[in-house]
Amino acid sequence: MDRYGVIKEIGDGTCGSVYKALNLETNDIVAVKKMKRKFYYWEECLNLREVKSLRKLNHPNIIKLKEIVRENHELFFIFEYMEHNLYQLMRDRQTALSEEEIRNFMSQVLQGLAYMHRNGYFHRDLKPENLLVTNKTIKIADFGLARELVSKPPYTDYVSTRWYRAPEVLLQSPSYTPAIDMWAIGAILAELFTLSPLFPGESETDQLYKICAVLGNPDSIIWPEGMELSCLMNFRFFQIPPANLSEIIPNASLEAIDLIQQLCSWDPQRRPTAEQSLQHPFFHVGAWVPYPLKDPFHPTTSQTGTNPSLELNLWDFGAEPDQCFLGLTLAIRPSVPDMGVGNHVSQHPTEEILFCSRYQENSTQSVFWPLISSDHNTNDAPPMSSCLPACMISSQASLPTLGLAASSSFAFSSLQPNSLENHSFGPLVTMSSPIRPVNFFE
Repeated sequence: MDRYGVIKEIGDGTCGSVYKALNLETNDIVAVKKMKRKFYYWEECLNLREVKSLRKLNHPNIIKLKEIVRENHELFFIFEYMEHNLYQLMRDRQTALSEEEIRNFMSQVLQGLAYMHRNGYFHRDLKPENLLVTNKTIKIADFGLARELVSKPPYTDYVSTRWYRAPEVLLQSPSYTPAIDMWAIGAILAELFTLSPLFPGESETDQLYKICAVLGNPDSIIWPEGMELSCLMNFRFFQIPPANLSEIIPNASLEAIDLIQQLCSWDPQRRPTAEQSLQHPFFHVGAWVPYPLKDPFHPTTSQTGTNPSLELNLWDFGAEPDQCFLGLTLAIRPSVPDMGVGNHVSQHPTEEILFCSRYQENSTQSVFWPLISSDHNTNDAPPMSSCLPACMISSQASLPTLGLAASSSFAFSSLQPNSLENHSFGPLVTMSSPIRPVNFFE
């Protein structure tokens, strides 16, 4: 360790102390973690969970283990240096983080977590203190409790800090999954908005009470396995109706609230994975589709016949099978005879608009799609004063198809998710605010 000069101590934990240090050979600033226990053999060092996991994981959003040093039976881990952790960042702030800042941080964490889960590990101790930040970059750290997915239960019931501990762990489930990491992500996401913990329990029992106070108590329909676990522990859930999460987190958008609710589901099987979470509308708010949309495979009328059709596949993010936020109401040029499908119409002589909106109570979920006349050259279409949003579409979901028989005045290609992912269509996203279609036209 003569190559490193200690600058200051930056943390002290159960297993070791962390120091900011200078590599005297390269002048690089590093973080040195000195383990508190003695290690007499290299095999002991290499079998540590933190070492085994970090030697296999290499990702921009996972802390990099640069070197392992054993000297006089003392073990040192040399990590890349990060300026502070997420807890410190939230503690020192005088004002709330913007949703764009939160979106940036959580997107990075989920990318690192998705990589970790894909490569056979789950963290088991995600919390703000274990998320390290430098400028706008965030990395997952402290893999002391990380475990391989292939490891066999029973697992220990003491994992993660209590405030971020999933209910199945609190109820001492002998086997759990990476879904416990997703629960912690939901709690951290909520905390980024409020700068205070969502479930600040003072004991395991109080922790379950705090969860019930927000989510409401589960039952045999919401979480059958949980009811069995509670019976085995002779524990009765507190009978509390669910709170309105928008009142608890008033500065969060509807998309953020929806993602938190899904991540903090009682049933771990209902929680989205890290990869699925990255596809949630929360991470796609504010992207725009350029106008006009040009389909390089746009067919002619002779190719499609006299009755071409339009198909849109929409991915519903509702947790329940009967929940749906997306649908179609169609509006086209009134001069097209016998269509009668709507009254939101573009008055521009060269382009038409397909306006999709479903359920009056969910008017914030809207989709716009430009329709170009089959005899019109798309290259000559005039630009609009603002870009048109559309709904995010995923090829990973299988949903019923909505179709429309069109007039021969128009030609539509069959739009499937794989064709929508073509770069010519640009990003496809949901809107976070109500739409008044008339505002989009000159």
